[in-house]
Amino acid sequence: MTHPDQTPADHRAPRPSTPDERPWALVTGATGGLGQAFAGYLARRDHNLVLVGRRTEVLDRLADRIRVDHGVQVITESVDLSDPARTTALTTDLADRGICVDTLVNNAGFGTLTTVAEADPARLAAEVAVDCQAVVQLSSTLLPAMIARGRGTIINVSSTAAFQPIPGFATYAAAKAFVLSFSRALWSETRGTGVRVTAICPGPTDTGFFDAAGDDGFPGRRRHPDQVVETAFRALSRHEPAAVDGLANKVQTTAVGLVPARLATAAAGRLFD
Repeated sequence: MTHPDQTPADHRAPRPSTPDERPWALVTGATGGLGQAFAGYLARRDHNLVLVGRRTEVLDRLADRIRVDHGVQVITESVDLSDPARTTALTTDLADRGICVDTLVNNAGFGTLTTVAEADPARLAAEVAVDCQAVVQLSSTLLPAMIARGRGTIINVSSTAAFQPIPGFATYAAAKAFVLSFSRALWSETRGTGVRVTAICPGPTDTGFFDAAGDDGFPGRRRHPDQVVETAFRALSRHEPAAVDGLANKVQTTAVGLVPARLATAAAGRLFD
């Protein structure tokens, strides 16, 4: 577990003496349970926040609560990350405000529980844009300044779905496999720069994810968002390129690698029959 005085950008950095010296963190998907957990964790560690999501009222309520509880600055940005132009406008706006992002949490994402043939093509395209394209766009835009400063943190939210194809959940599993691969490569590219990168791979978590995907009946126990966040920052403190959250999920993803891909795919597909 990360020590309360540690910060994700530099785990031994001193606590800022004035509000203007606080580091800034950008959290996408901040209206969801996991995004709110990341925001709360960072605010408790004296980070100013840029909260990104689509539901303006939810963002504003979260921002007000964090300001009252933790006394940090909070900016809300209502952005549809499936539109690359809107994502560019977000980073341009932050640059115009003089905000240098020290910690980027690419948390926004969604899934679609249906076969590819039965799905809405526009929804699948948006899913890939949010789950993959926005991760690359934000990372590649904000990373050069992090490297120039010699410090920074990028957390990409992948999933245990990344470890095998999942019929009936094909686009999401493939997108999260992309995020995992991208994060591992980015971890290697940034070694020695002062920037830390990790991919956190949660299993079923107590958020509204499956309800939004079209099925809230996923079997098994669910982890709490705060547990996922703690696992992510523990991975950063250990310089790990990726981490699976929860013992049961670790066992499952390890087992997947020990069986033929065809069998793993068939077993994953039965979860959604």
